[in-house]
Amino acid sequence: MSSSSAREVAAERSRNSCSGFARTVARLPASIVQGLSRSIPRRAPRSRPRGVHVHQQQPPQAPPLAPPSPTPPFVPEELYFFSAFEQQYGSHHPFFYGCRFSEVLGIARREGKHVFVYLHEPDHPYTGPFCRSTLCSDVVVEFLDANFVSWAAVTGRGEGSGMAASLQPGSFPFCAVVAPVSSESITVLQRVEGPVTPSELVEILQRTIDEQSVAFRALTANEQAAAFRASRAEEEERRRSALRVRQEQDAAYLESLWKDQEKQRSTKGLHEGIVVKPKASPKYQCQAATETDKTTQIRAPTHKETAPSHRNEANTKIMIRFPNGQRSQQGFLHTDTIREIYTYVNSLGIPGIGQYQLVRSYPRKTYGHQQLAMTLRDAGFHPSVTLYIEKLQ
Repeated sequence: MSSSSAREVAAERSRNSCSGFARTVARLPASIVQGLSRSIPRRAPRSRPRGVHVHQQQPPQAPPLAPPSPTPPFVPEELYFFSAFEQQYGSHHPFFYGCRFSEVLGIARREGKHVFVYLHEPDHPYTGPFCRSTLCSDVVVEFLDANFVSWAAVTGRGEGSGMAASLQPGSFPFCAVVAPVSSESITVLQRVEGPVTPSELVEILQRTIDEQSVAFRALTANEQAAAFRASRAEEEERRRSALRVRQEQDAAYLESLWKDQEKQRSTKGLHEGIVVKPKASPKYQCQAATETDKTTQIRAPTHKETAPSHRNEANTKIMIRFPNGQRSQQGFLHTDTIREIYTYVNSLGIPGIGQYQLVRSYPRKTYGHQQLAMTLRDAGFHPSVTLYIEKLQ
């Protein structure tokens, strides 16, 4: 058989393994349900759709891959896959959230995205080529980071064992697109089993997004509206708090000014032999005016308005993603330098970071201490960019 015929056969197998729009309902194990029930509102599950036929593939006769380097025992279970994967395949890969699966579902609901699940089987002969050529390729990394919330686990450890029992992969490598249904189950929107090329994987995922976009937007519309209302309420509370602080500062200033004036008048009266009757404090004058006319509203003086904050004029938004799945967004000026991003990250006090550098995923580029003086505009961060923290050994 020629090489072209072999490639056609492999492509046909790939299409058979993930052809059509697969959709099933999978029950989650109790270890995951305990965390999942706290993050997913209860609602009636949809009717069970048609099943998924999985095409079994015979692995090629190839020598087994060398096992990955042992992961230090102090690595948390949620970060085990992340650490082991980077030791064998490097740091250029999709952004996998290092947290529990229930937390990932909550993040996906807030961002209005589906969850991309990858179950890693280290000893399978297809795993190495798939990770190097497909999962870590530029086109797949960029597509997943832009359109999905990604989560991965090793099949024989932690939540990976429970997910493998629920999803029951027919072959490896195994990927799935899932969405929450109830407190005990998830919808498997698409399954990809066996080796696929980067273009084939992106095509399958794009088709899944297109077919589910309308239903998913309707599902999350109420939650997005609630989040928007909560954000507006929080913003209003911050504004009121700032106003109260300014009023207290202005009242303290007037009180201090009144005391200085009374002291000067008393000193002048002693020198001239005049008995000076002290005036009422501005604070008590305001209280008397309030008691006289209950309908009069006392407004804070406007002669001491504070200058607008430096960050209120920010025109460059920086999204920082941490290895533990936490995110933080901050505004900067395009004339600020990368040093100020490091200063902001250090001020958050995220535990377990240690020595690190800022990395842009695609095109991959690192911004270490040699680039601290570079402005955000020169670095190409204006008007917005997403960076993630990469630990240094």
